[in-house]
Amino acid sequence: MPERSAALPPVAPVAAAPPLAFLQRMKLLDVLPVLVLVGLVVFFATQADSFLGSRNLLVISGQVGILLLVSLGATLVIVAGSIDLSVGSVILLTGAILSRLIVAGHESTVLVLLAAIAIVALAGLLNGAIFTFGRVPSFIATLGTLSFFSGLGLTINGGRSINFDAPGVLELAIGQWIPNIQNSAIIGITAFVVVYGLARFTRFGLYLYAIGGNERVVALSGVPLRRYKILAFVLSGITAALSGLLITAQLSSSGPSLGSTSLLDSLAAIVIGGTALSGGVGGVHRTFLGVLIITVLVNGLNQLGVQDFAQIMIKGAVIVIAAIFTMASQRGLTIK
Repeated sequence: MPERSAALPPVAPVAAAPPLAFLQRMKLLDVLPVLVLVGLVVFFATQADSFLGSRNLLVISGQVGILLLVSLGATLVIVAGSIDLSVGSVILLTGAILSRLIVAGHESTVLVLLAAIAIVALAGLLNGAIFTFGRVPSFIATLGTLSFFSGLGLTINGGRSINFDAPGVLELAIGQWIPNIQNSAIIGITAFVVVYGLARFTRFGLYLYAIGGNERVVALSGVPLRRYKILAFVLSGITAALSGLLITAQLSSSGPSLGSTSLLDSLAAIVIGGTALSGGVGGVHRTFLGVLIITVLVNGLNQLGVQDFAQIMIKGAVIVIAAIFTMASQRGLTIK
């Protein structure tokens, strides 16, 4: 009778090391955005004499404020595991409404701004309602509203640029309540503090992270998912509207191309900062750093005279590379 071999104990499978694991062990991925920002500043400072000039730094401060605004609400939507593709068209719609109100003779700056924000906040509410009640994926829902809001803005403007003369509105954007810092930067940083507080210290922020991390578990715990998702989209619409107001105020006009690059720039800032597109990881504090990187990159490329189409290619490549590093730095993230 053949001798029976002893049963061998099961061998535990060896977990595959995540991509770029050596960087993760060195904690380099945590400080990589800071290193990139410093490297960009040093490079452009040596290549363009005017880059660190006071006038250019003033311009950069305003650009940071505007991009930060459009990225804040969009970051919270991504943290919750969704995405808002309509921010650029919301900016276009905001500019069209603001221009029409001013041209129509409404001279009260505060009332005009509040009216424009209130109207466009409905855009965020519509996005959230379609997404949650219609059970349409956020990518598809906001892709559709992107076209709708763009068409509505173009219809309001009659498909052309509308110029206006409103010193109060212009001063709101390019004035300097604090010397050498544009008002746009002050407004953007103030909004950042508010949104960071909401995300970090309130139940609203806690649930957004939980929804992005594991929506099914959150739903089973009795959290009203629809309410918090809709609030995230409304907030995204409001911050995009604020950005649209400042852009329109700076230009003293609105046209068909208004906000055309805002979606790509905001996504680049969010991803570069380290917020995972899978949801549940990151936040507006990381987006702030990403905004600084994108703003310095774009401004520096402009200083060097790089063509717009080349800049679009560079930003697209930066998004892909940043997404790879972000996913590599987090274990267990689901790629959606």
